[in-house]
Amino acid sequence: MIKILMHGCNGKMGRMITEIAKQDQDVEIVAGVDKYTAVANEYPVFETISECDVDADAVIDFSNAGAVDELLDYCVEKKLPAVLCTTGLSEEQLARVKEVSEKIAVLKSANMSMGINLLLKLLKDAAKVLAPAGYDMELVEKHHNQKLDAPSGTALALADSMNEALGNEYEYVYDRSQVRKKRDVKEIGISAVRAGTIVGEHEVIFAGTDEVIEFKHTAYSRSVFAKGAVEAAKFLAEQKRGMYDMGDVIRF
Repeated sequence: MIKILMHGCNGKMGRMITEIAKQDQDVEIVAGVDKYTAVANEYPVFETISECDVDADAVIDFSNAGAVDELLDYCVEKKLPAVLCTTGLSEEQLARVKEVSEKIAVLKSANMSMGINLLLKLLKDAAKVLAPAGYDMELVEKHHNQKLDAPSGTALALADSMNEALGNEYEYVYDRSQVRKKRDVKEIGISAVRAGTIVGEHEVIFAGTDEVIEFKHTAYSRSVFAKGAVEAAKFLAEQKRGMYDMGDVIRF
């Protein structure tokens, strides 16, 4: 049984991970950390990570960037593997994460969905075959109307996977309205849609002469990210110090 500490337990993702963990016989959330404590939890909840005195095998972090520094210090002190799902970390914090990974196991991915991380692999293989054959690459991502950033971090990760497979020679183009010219051969177009309550949809298009190949991933609820986070914690609890991502979890 893997014992998990849920950092940010009373947020939307924290509550969803709690429900997912209940359905998994291999894990148990033994404690949580959240400034908002007016929730009836089935495990003890602490307002700060420094107050937590419950032993765990791994921590899942879905909190906010401001809470990550203290979390990293705690994990180093307790030798506790950390699954970092919080986004918006500064360059200084990312450097700190890398430094901490020399002491403990740390897993960080742009997207916790197992399907998205499999897609990252598939796109690398597709790009190596299709781009040299003259296929244009375009990416369209769709999210709910409350999302602030565009394009999404996942969209950029998908584009990066293709670009890396091709030697990082391609330019990202986000808006064609200001320039009147033909599409360059070495570019990846990225478009963002913000509407309604779309959880997350990413479509990658390889368009050649008289042929179009499409890869598409649709998240119908945030539970896909919660499931991935739990699987990541199970994986990380058994690993030595170092930096990991979801590609290591699904072992491709």
